[in-house]
Amino acid sequence: MVRLSGNRPESKGGSADRGPLRVGFRTSIITMFVAIVLFVGLTLVYLSFARISAMTQTAATTFIAKVAQLGADRIDSRFRTVRDALEILSGLPAIQEAELRDNQVLNGLMASMLRSNPHLFNLYVGYEDGSFLEMDAIDRAGANFRTDLNAPEDTAYRLFVISRNGSFQSRSVTFLSDNLIPLADTAGPAGYDPRQRPWYKDAFKDDGNLLTGPYVFFATGQPGYTLRVPLKEGRRGVIAGDILTNEAEAMLLRQRLGKSGVAFLFNDDDRIVAHPQMADFMSARAPGDTGLPKVSGIGLPGLPQAIRAWRDGGLPQQFFDDPEGRTYLAAFEKIQTAGDANIRLAVVAPLDEFYAEIISERQRLFVVAMVFVAATVPFVLWIGAVLARSLRSLARETDSIQRFELTDRPQLHSAIREIDDLGRSVFTMRTVVKNFSSFVPKRLVQQLVSSGTAIELGGARREVTVLFTDVADFTAKTEKADPSDVMIFTSRYFAAMSETIMAHQGTIDKYIGDAVMAIWNAPVDDPDHVVNACAAVLDCERRIAALNAQFQEEGWPSYQTRFGLHTGDAVVGNIGSADRMNYTVLGASINLAARLEGLNKSYGTRVLVSEALKRRAEAAFVFRSVDRIKPKGFAEAFTIYELRRARDATSEPETAFEREWEDVYATVHSGGPAAIARLSSFLQKYPDDTVARYHASQAARDLPQAASA
Repeated sequence: MVRLSGNRPESKGGSADRGPLRVGFRTSIITMFVAIVLFVGLTLVYLSFARISAMTQTAATTFIAKVAQLGADRIDSRFRTVRDALEILSGLPAIQEAELRDNQVLNGLMASMLRSNPHLFNLYVGYEDGSFLEMDAIDRAGANFRTDLNAPEDTAYRLFVISRNGSFQSRSVTFLSDNLIPLADTAGPAGYDPRQRPWYKDAFKDDGNLLTGPYVFFATGQPGYTLRVPLKEGRRGVIAGDILTNEAEAMLLRQRLGKSGVAFLFNDDDRIVAHPQMADFMSARAPGDTGLPKVSGIGLPGLPQAIRAWRDGGLPQQFFDDPEGRTYLAAFEKIQTAGDANIRLAVVAPLDEFYAEIISERQRLFVVAMVFVAATVPFVLWIGAVLARSLRSLARETDSIQRFELTDRPQLHSAIREIDDLGRSVFTMRTVVKNFSSFVPKRLVQQLVSSGTAIELGGARREVTVLFTDVADFTAKTEKADPSDVMIFTSRYFAAMSETIMAHQGTIDKYIGDAVMAIWNAPVDDPDHVVNACAAVLDCERRIAALNAQFQEEGWPSYQTRFGLHTGDAVVGNIGSADRMNYTVLGASINLAARLEGLNKSYGTRVLVSEALKRRAEAAFVFRSVDRIKPKGFAEAFTIYELRRARDATSEPETAFEREWEDVYATVHSGGPAAIARLSSFLQKYPDDTVARYHASQAARDLPQAASA
């Protein structure tokens, strides 16, 4: 016979048999499931039609207001983008001084801005003396515009120039390809005077408004808006850009709510500025009517009254009924950048499309809910038992880890993915704590486990490709220059470098004076980071060469850039303090990339890379051996290389040069007269090769020392 003691022991799960009332997991999940479904079903039955309608109206009002606000923000964003482009152009010396004819740099910049702003039809500038420059992206005005211009097939842009030389005035139109290659020339419109256009006159009104319109454009006959900015420096004039309403129409069509909803723009005269069916409204105007269509022509009789109610101080969300008794909801939002033009966005949708399905499904939902409860109770019972059993096992595991009982146990598995993942996490936690306790005193580990103290690390180690650049003799070139010019030209240089690096998946880490530090494969994974970094450097060289040509035309010294590239492991993450952090990379790999950049000065090269990078990229790029070095912190010496070009850009003279150099380089480190002889012979054929000259001087210096030794 077995006797039970008076004190009952704790269960294996660590909780006493007696204590506060607790409900089992299986019972609780069944109860909660049935209660939720019954509550939802009974609530749907309880709510009357009026209650559901009121709730839906409130939700619909909030929703349509948000849609209207987001739509207005998108339109404002487009206007702001054009305004920023105009501000950039107005600051150019060529614009300020009206250097318009045959200005390829200015034409290229305007074309680039048009490409970057697909909603922009053209850019132009007019001056007080009647001079004028306009560049149109002709396909954005439709096929009829191209046909009316009789433009060549490959035409992408139309360039219209009015230039003055004293009393003589010339007008010309040039059709340009997408690459700005002239295709045809013709005389410009004789009757066009920019000073008589609304945008020119409005620009000098002191009303803080950047927008002219809506009005019908001279060139296309289509309605639209003009954003214009008066020139603040140089000659008196106005720079502007046109936005066709068909661009807004496409966006408004995407803003439509439901099957019968509509979104459109209108002004204080209740004229439609943009609508998904704008072309139909324009064609339906009465003969001789050159104005924009009226809001009353949309076909919603109650809409004008809703607009008046809002303007009289009502809410920006208004309800109205059509003659058939159908209720509509409208929301109105101002386009902020339109200024005194007072353009508004209207979003209109039938109210029943918001909640008709809810009403029709109300009773069916309750029946389905009851059937679902009855059908799923057995399944819920089984799921509850499985979950309860697995969770109890996991609870015992975590309790044992907290008590620092780290004996080996098998991993808990479950058919439910989340519980299986949790079992794997608990098993991993047990292993990590056990291993951690082998290196750190167990009492300390136990304290960390029991207290739950969080340990946050600043970063993670991963492989990265690092680039350092520097401008040769930057201080000497700029120390006597005007500081503002230094900032302007150097910013253009940094912009070219940054755009090229980012186009090849790189990340700018920081600017250090005139130097740039960039990384690849962080923070975003890039399996081709080595190849992308090499391609970025070669493209940077091409961009800098083009930029230097512009600098020389503008009287500014060219920037000769040196590059250092290395691939290796580094610590990547945030460093700093709690209130100021910096995402960067640290480690010997970073120092080596910086060292390689500096070594360019010794060898007269532009791009030096490490041996590790060369091995990863030599299938796609051509490299040239330069020297063997052993930087501080590295156990062994390694070869450094010069990045020459992409392998698919190989030419026979360059291949011959590199092959001959590699033969010479093989004898360089052996020293002696043979090395000097080979270098001398190579320099006779290639006297400007700086790497060969460096090794020749080193060999000549070392030869007497070797002889004396």
